[in-house]
Amino acid sequence: MNTPEQSQLGKASAYIDQYDATLLFPIPRAGKRAEIGITGAAPFFGADMWTAFELSWLNPRGKPQVALAHFTIPCESLNIIESKSFKLYLNSFNNTKFADFDAVKARLRADLFEAVWRTDGEPVAAPASIGVTLLGYEMFDREPVHELDGLNLDRLDIECTQFTPAPELLTATQYEAPVSEVFVSNLLKSNCLVTGQPDWGSVQISYTGDQIEQGGLLQYLVSFRNHNEFHEQCVERIFMDIWTRCKPLKLSVYARYTRRGGLDINPFRTSHPQVLPRNIRTARQ
Repeated sequence: MNTPEQSQLGKASAYIDQYDATLLFPIPRAGKRAEIGITGAAPFFGADMWTAFELSWLNPRGKPQVALAHFTIPCESLNIIESKSFKLYLNSFNNTKFADFDAVKARLRADLFEAVWRTDGEPVAAPASIGVTLLGYEMFDREPVHELDGLNLDRLDIECTQFTPAPELLTATQYEAPVSEVFVSNLLKSNCLVTGQPDWGSVQISYTGDQIEQGGLLQYLVSFRNHNEFHEQCVERIFMDIWTRCKPLKLSVYARYTRRGGLDINPFRTSHPQVLPRNIRTARQ
């Protein structure tokens, strides 16, 4: 079983420029989920939506091609992909010839599918597919920039004193009828689990249920500031803390993190089946 410490994070790495799928480094989701009380099926749906801004390869005549790529990895997959390994893998396309965009897309989908569903035991029955979209230069100006919609919690003038996750800050007030609200904050910050480098993000929280106290929710989000955990794991921790302490009827948590190494990661978790958000970057991304 791979662990984060075994990855290339924080280590000097050679940049391989010939295609090499073995560069992808999957890490099981189960270990970190057990830390937040998930030992069986997770109480959420969703996906990890990635954007790759540095993707290039050669056409059959050796002419470089460039594209943006959107990847959708279902949250029920067994593994996450460590982001530096993803970067190294994408760089291995740089001097490799492919017949066309479809060949690149097929190769990406097959390699990612194998990595996120890799297991040391029995194969998984009917694993979910991986979404891959490539955008050529003629489509670049169709990529919008838009901030997350919702009431911005950052307007609140509050005191913040806790900088490691403090779920006790979360409270909800009971009313006769449930409320539906959408909150956003740009103050989410955590650190890489291995290197300690800062990860900056914006988060959107949508729920229906007893009204969540806004000041405590913002203080809770700020409490991740010195916390070391991968993006996907932070979002699942936020979901589970709100789910267990505030007990909403419905809950969705969506975070968009600023890119590192030409990649951004945008996890989405929801208590109920729904269409994934559009993978639209924010200004900071």
